[in-house]
Amino acid sequence: MNFYSCFDEKGEIIARCQTNQDINVLKEMGRPIVKVLQMKNEEAIVCSLTGSPSDFNMDY
Repeated sequence: MNFYSCFDEKGEIIARCQTNQDINVLKEMGRPIVKVLQMKNEEAIVCSLTGSPSDFNMDY
């Protein structure tokens, strides 16, 4: 399972997503996503253990 971190123009993380579709929805909602990076396995495991990546994104 892949997870992605989305960053704004200042390089701050603004969301964590599981699919490109999730990322596109956030962009359509007006989130200023400038860069998207796939999380490393050791980072992504935290998402899968603590819940959905959308739990991190309060706009969902």
